Amino acid sequence: MRLKYFILPIAIIILSSVIIVIALNLEEAAPIIVGDGLQPRVFPIFLMTLNIFLALIMIWQFFKSPPKSSIAERFPTIGSILLFGLFYILASYIDLFIGIATVIFLMSRLWGNKRILSNLALAVITPLTIFLLFDLVLKIRFPRGLLTDWYYG
Repeated sequence: MRLKYFILPIAIIILSSVIIVIALNLEEAAPIIVGDGLQPRVFPIFLMTLNIFLALIMIWQFFKSPPKSSIAERFPTIGSILLFGLFYILASYIDLFIGIATVIFLMSRLWGNKRILSNLALAVITPLTIFLLFDLVLKIRFPRGLLTDWYYG
C-alpha cells in the first residue's frame, strides 16, 4: 500500500477534527439555557479528540507494520451504502434505535462476522449505551419513535 493513499485520508480526519474542536471552543460563554453543568459541546470535543488519537495510532501502526495491498470487495461496499438507506427509512418512520440496532446487526453480518450472538450483543448494547449516555448523562431527549414513546411515556 502506498504511503500517500494512506496518509491523505488520515490527514483529512485529523485536520477536520482539529477544525471542529477549534470551532466548538470559539464561544466564550455558555448559553443561558445550558447553565454551568456539562456543556453540549463537550461530547463532540471528546469525540474529535478520540478521533485524532485513533488516527495517530493508525499512523503508528502503518509505519510499524505496513499493510499489504488488497482489492476492495464490491458487495460489502455497496451493501453498506444500501444499509445506510435502510437506516434512514427505519430511523425516520419507526425509531432511531431500531434503525441503529438493525443496521449494526446486518452490517456486522455483511462484513463477515458469522457469530450471531456477538452480532446481537453489539446491536443491542451499542444503541442502549448511546441512549443511556445521552438521556441520563447529557439529559438530551431523543425524537419520538416506537421505543422512545414507550420509554418517555
